[in-house]
Amino acid sequence: MKKNLHTLKKAVKQRIAVQGILIAITIVSLLAPGATFAQSAQARLSDTTKAAPKTTYPKVVGYMSFILPLETFSRSSFTPDFNGTTKIGFPIGVNVLYSDKFGFSYEITPTIKEAKGYNGVSNILFDPGTMFRFEHGFTIITRLAFQTDGKYGFTPCFNQIFARTKYVNYFVTGALPVRFGGDQASSIGLNLQIGFIFN
Repeated sequence: MKKNLHTLKKAVKQRIAVQGILIAITIVSLLAPGATFAQSAQARLSDTTKAAPKTTYPKVVGYMSFILPLETFSRSSFTPDFNGTTKIGFPIGVNVLYSDKFGFSYEITPTIKEAKGYNGVSNILFDPGTMFRFEHGFTIITRLAFQTDGKYGFTPCFNQIFARTKYVNYFVTGALPVRFGGDQASSIGLNLQIGFIFN
């Protein structure tokens, strides 16, 4: 009887020791996921599946927006928008992205003018340009400008993406249009453009 009791106590001690070792291995495995080979392989597999797909270039994206000419300087004076005359443009365009640093943009902007009871399309602007892309969604665009009212010039644009979604990215642009020619005096302006780019 004593021998059986002694054997039973020894078996219980061994079982407790094995359970303790298994608990220790489980705790270590949970605290250090790379400690076991199976978990390490699984972690490597999940890392490769989570990697974002790399963008292939060239990539073509379209966009739509509206633009307000806030202020225009011409003939030694400033003329604000909404001061007897209101203009709003609706730029639509296509960006051809050649890399994450460079692209080319083609834009057409019909402009609607309202003044003294008249409203209608006052001109259409075609302004292609090069895109210099930087981190965090910032882009500088150098555009040439050709208007149907006879004016021409160039427009430096400073573009920032401020919100991203699955299907579109929203952007805001500050533009400085410089214009010559036509039957009007040369001018420089300050425009605000807001729109979205399709992903």
